[in-house]
Amino acid sequence: MLRPNILKLQPYSCARDEFSGQGDYVFLDANENPYNSPLNRYPDPLQKELKQNLARIKGVRPEQICIGNGSDETIDLAYRCFCRPGKDNVVAIEPTYGMYKVCADINDVEYRRVLLDDKFDINADRMLAACDDNTKLMWICSPNNPTSNDLNADEIRKILDTFPGITIIDEAYSDFSNQKAFRFVLDQYPNLIVLNTMSKAWGLAGIRMGMAFANKDIIDVFNKVKYPYNVNNLTQKCANEAISKVLNVNKWVATIIQERDRMSEAISVLPICEKVFPSNANFILVEMNDADAIYDYLISNGIIVRNRSKITKCGNCLRITIGTRNENNTLLSALRALAERTSENK
Repeated sequence: MLRPNILKLQPYSCARDEFSGQGDYVFLDANENPYNSPLNRYPDPLQKELKQNLARIKGVRPEQICIGNGSDETIDLAYRCFCRPGKDNVVAIEPTYGMYKVCADINDVEYRRVLLDDKFDINADRMLAACDDNTKLMWICSPNNPTSNDLNADEIRKILDTFPGITIIDEAYSDFSNQKAFRFVLDQYPNLIVLNTMSKAWGLAGIRMGMAFANKDIIDVFNKVKYPYNVNNLTQKCANEAISKVLNVNKWVATIIQERDRMSEAISVLPICEKVFPSNANFILVEMNDADAIYDYLISNGIIVRNRSKITKCGNCLRITIGTRNENNTLLSALRALAERTSENK
């Protein structure tokens, strides 16, 4: 599946790749400034300590993990490793996360969309029918963004059992779902890559850290292609500290799910709301009677949501992230005031 040039690639080698010892050493290998410790030193290029800690809480092995500068880096790595520019193609669900298409365009790779059904669910046969001999990747996001729902796991398994290329399942929002994560079946599927992130449940969007879980052969290729020091010392330190406090994350997730359900119910009864779609993520997709006008109204009141009206199958829809209870109440108050004003005008 690899591009021929990637298969033959001799990666850049740095001394820290070759040195993994412990002790009080004199480092004179990397042209670093000897002052301003510890930030004067390059980070561990393979993030060994962090991978050990992640493996423990994610239920995978350290050699099955590649860490990226956000999930976007791991998305781009998949294109650079497997897709020949101008020749190969990928298949993706539609609607879904926009970076799959952006990275395809950057890498000059044909991007084939397959529409979800009216319930925003996946159909394996339609996905497979869109493939040909040059289809290298298949993109699946579950829970999906912007639709917020889990995709049918049986249909995904059918793809994994049938598609000979690389299937990539983006599970950025899986912490908010009860569906079993696909990273737990990596050993069954050597052509599976599962993406995850520290940006959502972990509340660490600011450190830009994403993860790819896959079999060791794929991870070795990713490590060969990625830039040597792609994850900085501060990010690694912050992530390790967060992992040591995983109980905080569990509490945050439980609170967000509770608020998600409360907000879904409260918004659904407003006369300006047509439908709140079922959510397994930390956001809800809401069909409004006039999404553009409501979006502008919320901005004028200092409330920022995402207008998804121009996205396929998401006409008149707003995507609303679940915030703190106070933030959510501010949104509800604004929507209720608008609904009352609209009713009076009628």
